[in-house]
Amino acid sequence: MLHTSLINGVEVRTGDLVCTTDGGASFTAGQFWRLVGKLVPGAVDHVAIYIGPGGRCVEAGANGRVIAFEVPGGWWDAEKMCGQRKVVDTLYGIAYPLAAQPLTEEERNEIRQGVAGYCLAQVEAAKPYNLNFFDSRTENAFYCSQLAYRAYQLHGIDLNTGMGVPDIPGSQSIIFPQELWSGCAHKRCPG
Repeated sequence: MLHTSLINGVEVRTGDLVCTTDGGASFTAGQFWRLVGKLVPGAVDHVAIYIGPGGRCVEAGANGRVIAFEVPGGWWDAEKMCGQRKVVDTLYGIAYPLAAQPLTEEERNEIRQGVAGYCLAQVEAAKPYNLNFFDSRTENAFYCSQLAYRAYQLHGIDLNTGMGVPDIPGSQSIIFPQELWSGCAHKRCPG
C-alpha cells in the first residue's frame, strides 16, 4: 500500500528519502552524532526511507541494525524519537528519487511498493549495521544510504553518482547521504 504524509510540512510518499544532518548538541548522544556527521562529506549525513502510514520510516543507524520508527504527529523531533532511534539529528529535507525518472505513474507506484517491501524485509530480518562503507553491494548488512541505494537499485535506479572523497581510493563505491540528496530532486524542510 502507498502512503502520503507530511513531515514538517513537506510532502513525503512511500519510498521518498528523509535526509538529516548532524545531531543536536543538547544530548550527549547528539554531540557524538554531530562528530560522526563531520566525517561525512556534505550537509546531509543520514538518510531514512519513508514507508508510511503516518510517520513510519525505516533506517539503518545507531541501533546497530535496520529498524522501523515513527515520526509522531508529522513533526521531526529527534529528542522525542531518541528512544526509538538512539540518535539525535536535525531534519534537512526530503529527497525524491523518482521525480526525474521517465516512468508512468503505475511504474512509480510499483517501485514505491517494492522499495517499501524491501526495506521492511530488512527490518524483519534484523539486518545489522554495515561498518564496511566501501561494500555498498552487500545485502548482509546496511548503512543508512546503502539501504536506500540497494532498495532502488533492485528496480533499475542507480543512486550512486560516484561522489567519492578525493585522495581516498575506492571511495566512489561508498554511497554518501549527501550524494542521494544532490542526485535527486529535493525540498528543504523549514527549520
